[in-house]
Amino acid sequence: MQWAGLRSQAPVPTAAWTGPRPRTARCPQGRFPTARRALVASAAASDANSSSNSPGKDEEGEEVVRREKEEKAVASLLMRSQKYAMLKQQLAVAAQFEDYKEAARLRDSLRSFEEKEPVLCLRRLMKKAIEEERFEDAAKYRDELKILAPHSLLKCSSDATTLGIRVQVRSVYIESRSQPLKGQFFFAYRIRITNSSQRPVQLLKRHWIVTDGNGRTENIWGVGVVGEQPVIFPKTGFEYSSACPLSTPNGRMEGDFEMKHIDKAGSSTFNVAIAPFSLSILGDDNDVLL
Repeated sequence: MQWAGLRSQAPVPTAAWTGPRPRTARCPQGRFPTARRALVASAAASDANSSSNSPGKDEEGEEVVRREKEEKAVASLLMRSQKYAMLKQQLAVAAQFEDYKEAARLRDSLRSFEEKEPVLCLRRLMKKAIEEERFEDAAKYRDELKILAPHSLLKCSSDATTLGIRVQVRSVYIESRSQPLKGQFFFAYRIRITNSSQRPVQLLKRHWIVTDGNGRTENIWGVGVVGEQPVIFPKTGFEYSSACPLSTPNGRMEGDFEMKHIDKAGSSTFNVAIAPFSLSILGDDNDVLL
């Protein structure tokens, strides 16, 4: 994966009996039907217990069905997302060449897609349910989203603070640098690092964990950010922009920065968390960079 900087993962046979026929005990007169019924009942109960006490097979079957549903949901989401990406790119091209009639047609197609897209519909329903304090309905929509699109509940932004160092991230899809037909999707993201502690720090290294829509994960390490190892003094911050190409129209990123305090010689390094955020052409409720 290349990164672009933008400055500011047969039955066994049994032996036949050849000896004398064994003698069997005879049931007393009139008791055989009762004994037989008891034996049959006991066997039936044993079968029932055997069936009910074999959760392993049932659980395995349920797990297989669940995975199949998830795989189908992911595949369906990828196909719809790719179509959405193509429509957005075609709209941008039509507008660039001032083909306003085609642009209007594509705009209407995009609106129709957004109105019918299950992920976007469920998001709207969940948001409305929360606003109206219908929390049971909101929970139902959330659970449906988890099945339909596991990454859809993750925002395109994140905010985390470690030892007084706050890291805020916002991602956005870039149509002009993407090629949906070739399976190339380009996402830009902006990061703001704020030092709310009382000591100056220096950013030494970065570590990213990138997961695409198919669940493939890649770890990426590098020195500094955008060619720098910035020093961030107390009550100040540092911002930069970068980008990530992806082979699917949605995914996620998370990671950490390795930093150290520079006001005391021999200070050990520490890691500052970058909380998970989504890379998605569907975006979320706020598509504006920091």
